[in-house]
Amino acid sequence: MTKLNDLTAKFRHVRLLLAREKGHPEGDREEGYDVLAPLNRDGRIDPDEWKQHRAACRVRRFRTGEEDLIGRLRRKPGGQWYFDYADGDRDDEIGFHLGDERFVTGEYVSIARNGTMHTYQVARVERP
Repeated sequence: MTKLNDLTAKFRHVRLLLAREKGHPEGDREEGYDVLAPLNRDGRIDPDEWKQHRAACRVRRFRTGEEDLIGRLRRKPGGQWYFDYADGDRDDEIGFHLGDERFVTGEYVSIARNGTMHTYQVARVERP
């Protein structure tokens, strides 16, 4: 099991919060993700560092009225990033071009959940 003090200097805790969308005109600070992943200087996921430390790359999805889901940040052949919560792919959530996105406070990323795309704002990026 990887301990926080064993992580490389590239690792960051990223907080994503639901941005404005239908049904949430102000967004929702109670729905989002906490992601632990290595980022390069531009704030993008570092695939080489991820490959060396896959087990440490975690995600927690939180939503009001639901239990948190804990999973891993994974990458499909071809480079598509996704959040994997259990065996199989029924509950996977696909990141829309996550490899190209910058995880910098104020930026936006999109994640597909149950076939529907949702946009999240990067609320915080910090050392774990």
